[in-house]
Amino acid sequence: MNIRTPSVALISGILAWAAVSADSALPLLSQDALLARAAKGADVPLVLDVRTPDEYVSGHVPGAVNIPHDQLAQRLAEVPKDRDVVLYCRSGRRTEIAGRVLTDNGYTRLQHLEGDIIAWVEKDRPVEKPRDAAACLEALKAGLPAQQACAAN
Repeated sequence: MNIRTPSVALISGILAWAAVSADSALPLLSQDALLARAAKGADVPLVLDVRTPDEYVSGHVPGAVNIPHDQLAQRLAEVPKDRDVVLYCRSGRRTEIAGRVLTDNGYTRLQHLEGDIIAWVEKDRPVEKPRDAAACLEALKAGLPAQQACAAN
């Protein structure tokens, strides 16, 4: 067996994955740009947190709505097509998966929050937590829109 054959196959696979990933990459929106848009109050995007309900309840970007990436395909009706949507997760992987789901379903006004929640917290940006974490978590796990149950503190 030639030892180079598996290496060539591995490298080819990585390059093919990178090409597919590059094609599906969402445009980045800087944290400063998101905060500036929110401060203006006009043309504010829907901020979509695609992490788990447990992660969302522990702290999220102010005003963000939680729809976990693995529920998104079943909850598309909750995401407007006629509004900008900014997605984030912990580090970016789930954001790209969610972006692919939305793109495949005709969404075009999508952006990825630069740095996701990790960079948001590292830069000491404001973080919201629900007043009643248990009620919020219960509503989110049931797949319900949680405006009241997840009201911020």
